[in-house]
Amino acid sequence: MTATSSTSPKSPARTVATKRERDPVAAKQALIAAAVAEFASKGFAGARVDEIAAAAGVNKQLVYHYFDSKQGLYLVALESVYAEIREKEQKLTLNELEPLEAMKQLVAFSFDYLAEHPEFIALLADENRSHGANLHESERLQKMHSPFIEMLEATLERGVAAGVFRPDFDAINLYISIAGISYFFFSNNHTLSAIFGKALDARGALLQRRRHVIEFAINALRPDKDVA
Repeated sequence: MTATSSTSPKSPARTVATKRERDPVAAKQALIAAAVAEFASKGFAGARVDEIAAAAGVNKQLVYHYFDSKQGLYLVALESVYAEIREKEQKLTLNELEPLEAMKQLVAFSFDYLAEHPEFIALLADENRSHGANLHESERLQKMHSPFIEMLEATLERGVAAGVFRPDFDAINLYISIAGISYFFFSNNHTLSAIFGKALDARGALLQRRRHVIEFAINALRPDKDVA
């Protein structure tokens, strides 16, 4: 019988994990990405730190080292998804577009972001179940002002001045309406598909809904010619 060497090489997975653990930035990013996926899938109550660490390829103790607790990691994960949408909002350049076209792009952006980021919808649903408690705890989120509201307000003002939008809409209510008609479609897609007997997550259904949401918002904003 041959003796087993005590100096056998480490497995590739463990080598990667060791390198990542030695790099604080990489370890944190891996943990946050794994946390977003875990919390979106199972909610805060169902998520497990062990599984998050395993998915990130790092030692479980790093969660507590960098984030203090499971709740601390959840809060950072929540902040990260909000930071991403804020970053994408800031890249929208609408000043050179006519008000109608600018508004169409704003509505389309809201719809497309939700279509591409189901984890954002899942995390929002879970956070609402806890009455937004973690959002209230985050100073970073409270300071993370959305440029989307400012863009809506500016576009509304330009549209009113051009005579293509009615003057009695405010940006916050409009934002809630735009977000709502898209959010409900995605957050309830499975039940809606079952009720209506249609695959509402199919590409054709998504494109149809996208057109409807844009047209619905634009038509609501048009001046009422019958009002004196």
